[in-house]
Amino acid sequence: MDVNSVNPWVALAYLIAGVCFILALRGLSSPESSRRGNRFGMVGMAIAVVTTLITHAPRVANTDGALFAGMDLVAAFEILVAIAVGGGIGLVIARRIAMTAMPQLVAAFHSLVGMAAVLVGCAAYLNPGAFGIADLVTPMIGDPFMAIHPVSRVEMGLGVAIGAITFSGSVIAFAKLNGNMSGKPILLPFRHVINFGVLAAIVGLVAWFTQDQSPWIFWTITALSFAIGFLLIVPIGGADMPVVVSMLNSYSGWAAAAMGFTLHNTAMIITGALVGSSGAILSYIMCRAMNRSFVSVIAGGFGGDSGGASGGGAAIDRPWKRGSAEDAAFLMSQAEQVIIVPGYGMAVAQAQHALREMGDKLKEAGVRVKYAIHPVAGRMPGHMNVLLAEANVPYDEVFELEDINSEFAQTDVAFVIGANDVTNPAAKTDKSSPIYGMPVLDVERAKTVLFIKRSMGGVGYAGVDNEVFYRDNTMMLLADAKKMVEEIVKALD
Repeated sequence: MDVNSVNPWVALAYLIAGVCFILALRGLSSPESSRRGNRFGMVGMAIAVVTTLITHAPRVANTDGALFAGMDLVAAFEILVAIAVGGGIGLVIARRIAMTAMPQLVAAFHSLVGMAAVLVGCAAYLNPGAFGIADLVTPMIGDPFMAIHPVSRVEMGLGVAIGAITFSGSVIAFAKLNGNMSGKPILLPFRHVINFGVLAAIVGLVAWFTQDQSPWIFWTITALSFAIGFLLIVPIGGADMPVVVSMLNSYSGWAAAAMGFTLHNTAMIITGALVGSSGAILSYIMCRAMNRSFVSVIAGGFGGDSGGASGGGAAIDRPWKRGSAEDAAFLMSQAEQVIIVPGYGMAVAQAQHALREMGDKLKEAGVRVKYAIHPVAGRMPGHMNVLLAEANVPYDEVFELEDINSEFAQTDVAFVIGANDVTNPAAKTDKSSPIYGMPVLDVERAKTVLFIKRSMGGVGYAGVDNEVFYRDNTMMLLADAKKMVEEIVKALD
């Protein structure tokens, strides 16, 4: 029985939770309001969970068979224990996880959402009567069986398929981001033909499932969906992981929404739709920022030719200038404006706090300091914004690419800390480069470019060298990012 249809208070509670989720997304659109957005999300989730527990908790029947005589205390205890275990694990992870590991943590969480959708779908298929999605059919020949409603079969099939894709795809994304797999694309022969064939088979089987609920159809859909999630993400290069993470976020939302229909849970439908649509919109925005095709992301072809597949991955053997912390401190202290460009190297070295201290020293010396953020800098959307916010960098000093790119030509010093691909001019000039066409920060137009890098031997995550290293106006600062910035701070003193 759908309690939402008989209890208006349940519908009202889920509506309030939905409004809280919308306000949470609104708050998370800006670093200044992100804390408030998180609080709205927590309140909305608490309302949804409590309402669901009250209305959907297992009940004990009366002696005459009437339902809702009382709550099954054993089942309620099991639910509370599960919540406590899950909440405890989440609390420990949140306290211990480093900001540099946030991208792979997000990918891991997406995989759990996908697996939850698969498990709910499997439970609904194995015991449809408990979910209220089937009718008992007594054929003239054979044993009685539970016939799942055709609409529920569609919801179940799509939910399991999207959930399985989310799980296996997120596991691969986690492995690449965490270093358990190479960030380079793994290109299977005829991969596009294989992917299209598997996807077509899944769609065809879901359509067939509406007419025939045979076990082999359901389990084949599940197995093929796990396989296609793996096949879609394996050929994507590590440089494209920010888009992959946001895309998997969208998938997890749609999987939750589909399972919400199966469970007759309005809150899950609302939440899943919000997560799915916002993730898809974010992926589209990021694809535009990288001049990539949104359709190719969905098809798994995005980034398939990157990661050093073309354009030459080896470092260029050309003369370059090396500088010291004292050189950098002198040049920046004499400047009118310094634009700082953070990248994943800053995250790895956890140099954001030292960087903020350097910015404060420069401002005390009368230097105008700004931070330029590329949409895909780091390993997930907003990675650099989160790190700078953690270091208490003022929000009004942080600018997106389109808002600050024109200022580099009037800037004395561009200070690049661990960002390679997003500052590479090859994206504008070299048609053979895997990053060609991607909008980049025009750091080379500044009077002086200070570039922090561990060594000249490595290349960016996309596998291509950066010609900015060898320009006459560039000074390379070869060291660990945090150590170099701390030395610059001492020199400024």
